[in-house]
Order: sequence, then structure tokens, then C-alpha cells
Amino acid sequence: MWIYEKKLEFPINIKKPDARMAKLILESYGGGDGESGAALRYLSQRFTMVTPEARATLNDIATEELAHMEMTSTMVSQLMQGLSKDEIIAGGLDAYYVNHGFGVYPSSAAGVPFSATALQSKGDPITDLYEDMAAEQKARSTYEYLIDMAEDPDVLAPLRFLREREIVHFQRFGESLEIARDHMNQKHYFYQNQNKK
Repeated sequence: MWIYEKKLEFPINIKKPDARMAKLILESYGGGDGESGAALRYLSQRFTMVTPEARATLNDIATEELAHMEMTSTMVSQLMQGLSKDEIIAGGLDAYYVNHGFGVYPSSAAGVPFSATALQSKGDPITDLYEDMAAEQKARSTYEYLIDMAEDPDVLAPLRFLREREIVHFQRFGESLEIARDHMNQKHYFYQNQNKK
């Protein structure tokens, strides 16, 4: 159903390897509040939304989160290109390297592998949309912390872009919450078939 456009949502061209930043950006790729969890959360929750608008919003944002997974994994990969043994050790990436080499693996900055236990799909539209708004705020905070830790303009530009998208997603989920709440507060009439005994 999706059409893959073979370019990143925002250009990434990191020229200077940095093991420390690669390790930190893994948090946004596979951490508890990262892009992997967001994509799966929203794709799962869309099935129990009560309005077409809410379903569409979840589907749209989930798709964009897949693009953000592509961006964060690209950043990690580019930051690891050309690292020496000493740089890997100095940047705290040695345990990761022993497990994955220069492969990109969904884990937190602390090395905890991604787990679906970090996300929720409750089946209640209001609960799930509040969860989604909180998830976007946590992701925004993570990007702000990463921006605080970064110095390279080639790293800062995509991090700032990703932070801004979290703000937009939060707003869109808020709009969907209002639409879903209005729908659920309306009286719905169900007609019983009079011919049944």
C-alpha cells in the first residue's frame, strides 16, 4: 500500500565519524521513546479508531515514523563510517561493535535492545491518542537532549528537523483526539431488525 520514495525525508550527509554521537542517536532509532516504537504503535492503534480522520492520522504519522527510522539509522551508519578501534573504544561503542560491528541495530543508547513492551495499543481511542501525544512529547524531549549533546552542524540539522516533526505530530494527534471525542459524545442510534424473533 505504501509507495517508497528512494530519498530521505531530510538530507543527511555526515562527514565526520563520531562514535559517541552514533551511540546516543541509537536512542531515537530503537530506544523506548524512539522511532521504531512509534511506527509500530501507530500502525497497531489505527484499527480501533472510531473516525476515518483518526485512522488516517495514525496511518500517516506511522508512515512518517518509518521515514524517521530510515533517517536515524542513516545518521548512525554515517557516524560509524571510518571509525578506528581507538575511536570506537573512546566513544563507548565497543560493546555495541562486538555485537553488531558497523551494522545498525535497534537498541537504546544504553544498549538495551528494542522491545515492543515500550509501546501500547489499548484499543480505546481516547486512551491511545493520549498515549500518542505523550509519545510525541517524549520523542521531542529526546531530540532536544541529543541536540544539546551534538556539535557537528551535519548532525544538528537533521536532529532539529526531527524535533520539529514531533511537534507537528503532537498537534495532529491533539486534533484527532478532539474529533474522536466529539464522535464518541454523539448519540448513536442502532436500529433493531423488527422481523427477527
